[in-house]
Amino acid sequence: MGLLELCQAAFGAGDLYQVLGVRRQASANEIRRGYHKVSLRVHPDRADLADKERATRHFQILGKVYEVLSDKEQRALYDQQGIVDEESSVLTQDHNWEEYWRLLFKKITVKDIEDFEKKYKDSAEELEDIKAAYEDFKGNMGKIMNSVLCVDYTDEPRIRKIIQHAIDSGELPSYKSFVNESKRKINARKRKAEQEAKEAEESREKMGLGEGDDDLKVLIQSRVDSRKKEMDDFLAQMEAKYGNKSKKGGKKTTAKK
Repeated sequence: MGLLELCQAAFGAGDLYQVLGVRRQASANEIRRGYHKVSLRVHPDRADLADKERATRHFQILGKVYEVLSDKEQRALYDQQGIVDEESSVLTQDHNWEEYWRLLFKKITVKDIEDFEKKYKDSAEELEDIKAAYEDFKGNMGKIMNSVLCVDYTDEPRIRKIIQHAIDSGELPSYKSFVNESKRKINARKRKAEQEAKEAEESREKMGLGEGDDDLKVLIQSRVDSRKKEMDDFLAQMEAKYGNKSKKGGKKTTAKK
């Protein structure tokens, strides 16, 4: 089967952008972030022994999707004609996809996140990210809160104030989904976040993890299902935006077998 057929069989989507959960106009960084989000869910290290073979297959397919969409020529061909050049070196080269993934995304520790959060909050960069999220999601506050780095429900009044100021000053358009959002919806989002935070803390205590634990991977792999996706999304944002940003180019190394 070709890559598009493999994607349909593995992910239920025959469109490469849908597989990564990104729009067709996505930037290179959005493509990278989308790849990382999905890869965190299907990475073989996270699969039970019985599912490891299937996870490995999905992981390999996902790597090929990223390779096509991160290559300018291959992406242009796909965008213009809706086809993938199965004979291109991008897809025929022998890859160890797990090693390739590790080259793209370094491990993020608790200290990395804490240090970054101190610099990021209330910075010009955060302001631009908030504005971009507001426009991308047409004022949908739930999606904005899930998109902006290092925020939780306690930050929502601050984020709202920033957005409202930008609307009042003419920097941002006024979307009904933002200005007319009901208090019931806001409170429901708050209750959901509080419950998730409670479950995360209970999980941490059950595992005997302290605040100083270095390796987030221990926490992620052991996290209850209700919290796993949220933590994965956060790591995806952090690592895709601030991880190892080595540029494509030069001759690729064929992984040793």
